[in-house]
Amino acid sequence: MSNIVVLIKQVPDYEDRHLNDGAWTLDRAGSDPVLDEINEKAVEVALQLKEKHAESGYNVVVLTAGPTGAETAIRRALSMGADSAYHLADDAMVGSDLVQTSWALARALGQIEDVAFVIAGNETSDGVGGAVPAVIAHYLGLPQLTAMRSIDVADGKITGERETDDGIFGLEATLPAIVSISEKIVDDARFPSFKGIMAAKKKPVEKLTLAGIGVESDEVGGANANSTVTSATPKPPKTAGEKVTDEGEGGQQIADYLVAQKLL
Repeated sequence: MSNIVVLIKQVPDYEDRHLNDGAWTLDRAGSDPVLDEINEKAVEVALQLKEKHAESGYNVVVLTAGPTGAETAIRRALSMGADSAYHLADDAMVGSDLVQTSWALARALGQIEDVAFVIAGNETSDGVGGAVPAVIAHYLGLPQLTAMRSIDVADGKITGERETDDGIFGLEATLPAIVSISEKIVDDARFPSFKGIMAAKKKPVEKLTLAGIGVESDEVGGANANSTVTSATPKPPKTAGEKVTDEGEGGQQIADYLVAQKLL
């Protein structure tokens, strides 16, 4: 059977995120772990393709790099319907930048047999780098389709559409390929059923280490990163909008406000 591999990531709960003092990194232990929403959509897309092309016998396999707690995200994906998982867990990965992470994931993908194609979210909600799928494609020498709003597979090719400010573009790539999806590809991912949750407990999760995938510890990690966050500023709190009472000059007041905000 061919495998559709989905890259997933555990992130801190959206409503309860904090930075480590002085390090400008997310405090991942300080909030509940969740499967990133864009990754849920990536799993959903993979499951839909598996169901649509049942004759192809696809398996959906999820791959993540993260601490032991990433098991929460893995089990979520498995309970949605993914068939199995690979978990790269190694303390040396802590603080890795996107290039290092991409290298490790590319090597980890080499441990999975019969990969038809790889699906990932276009960017995670914690790092918001948006480059990991493309860098993985570079390392593996594979074609890439990024920020896709729709995809399908047939005749050894993956096709779909990408929407930009300039229009909608139809794209295709020969398999195997790396594909990243945008939020627009599906409205919502399926919610795990009780049966799915129970079944997920019995599905295989293979543990990977850096040594096992042929990556040296000095190739990853914060101390060896080529890029780092040097500062971070929280978003300002939302304030009430400015109310305009129209006494004959409402239009002018709005125009003046837009000019002051450099929107006109």
